Parts: sequence; C-alpha cells; structure tokens
Amino acid sequence: MLASFLTAEWRKLAMANYAVSPDLLKSYVPKHTELDVWNGVCYVSLVGFLFDNVRLKGISIPFHRSFEEVNLRFYVRYCDEQGNWKRGTTFIKEIVPKPAVSWLANLVYHEPYITKPMRYNWQHSENQLTVSYEWKHNDWNRFEVVADHVAVEMLVGSKEEFITEHYWGYTAYSPTVTSEYGVEHPRWQVYPVKDYTIDVDFEAVYGAAFGFLSSQKPDSVLLAEGSEIQVRSARKL
Repeated sequence: MLASFLTAEWRKLAMANYAVSPDLLKSYVPKHTELDVWNGVCYVSLVGFLFDNVRLKGISIPFHRSFEEVNLRFYVRYCDEQGNWKRGTTFIKEIVPKPAVSWLANLVYHEPYITKPMRYNWQHSENQLTVSYEWKHNDWNRFEVVADHVAVEMLVGSKEEFITEHYWGYTAYSPTVTSEYGVEHPRWQVYPVKDYTIDVDFEAVYGAAFGFLSSQKPDSVLLAEGSEIQVRSARKL
C-alpha cells in the first residue's frame, strides 16, 4: 500500500448532483478510466466542505490547518491489474483560498486547483442546521443547504451512497498517463435536506460547457457530516 501523504478532516460536505449527458464529460475522462453511472445516469456534483486539521506526512503547516474547498467533480471507475473495479472521482476544478494548497496539489497530483477568496458559515439551532460556502469569482457565488440537525445513516444502494462512496482520485497527468491516489474514510452519515440555495455562475467559474447548470435544477442535494480522511501518495497508470 502506498504511503499516507495527507491526513485531515472533511466536514459538512454539501453536494448538489446534476444529471448530465455523458457526452459532456468525454473529453475530461482520464486515460484508462471510464465514466461511472448510477442506474444509468451520469452525474456531476458541486461540492463544498471544510478541510480541517490538515497534516502533510504528519506535520501541521502553520496557517494551513483549516480552509474551505468547493469543487465540481464527476465519477469514473478503473479496472485494476487484478480485474477489480475501483470507483473514483475526477475534478473539473477545485477552489481553495490558500495559494500554497493550490500549488502543492497541482505539483503532486496534477489536480486542477485554483485560488479564490472564500468564506463559510455553519449555523446550528434546536432543530435545524444551515451550512453555506461562498467563493468570489468576479462576483460572490454561494451554495447553501438547510437540513435537519440530526444525521442519519445512508440507505444501502442509494444515490447518496453512490455519490459519497468513491474512494479513489483519477487525474489526467498527460494524454496517455493517469495519476491514481486513494482516499480513505469511513461511511458517512447524512443530514436530511429541507431546502437549498445555489447562486453560482457556472459558466464564469467552470467554463462555457457547464454554463447550463446555472439554470438546471439538481437531481438531488445532500449534506454529509464527513469524517477524518487519509489521502495516499499517487501512482501513475
């Protein structure tokens, strides 16, 4: 098993999942992988969360222990040398507020990180949890979820399970080489969602091909509690 590169916590993961045509994503699929679908449907997800208690190879980096991330991702799978299918994610773009994080992720994993001003807000009340993530790209973009304050277990075979249980990352290192890394975490609980707001200029942030998402209603929205996570070192396929 490859060595651990990063440990952290991912907390309060807001996810808006859009059903899209597979043709939209064909040019983004890394070599040696293929699109992964749920019940025949292809999804892209807008995901916002807090990266907390970050350590690189066990070392805490000053001023980089806690920060927001928002990404747009889709789902792929890879058949390994033993014939086993690995289910993973590929990112269109990942946004963080720390330039050093973007630089390191691009260098080590060739992930498409960029740096933008960001902020988040969590509000707990007696029977409600509100989680919002904002990032500035020209104007401020916002993704907010209002949910029940008590987390519950995900149903086996559910869409929530499909979206959250992809434990590998695949990135196009070059046209012929793909970078693979493992992400380890326990099964997450989710908060039943009551309402949400998505005020995002998808075309400005993610490109013209994804502009239609600004007017498309997501197929589902979920809020996961998250957990401690471990990211393994990458290998090339």
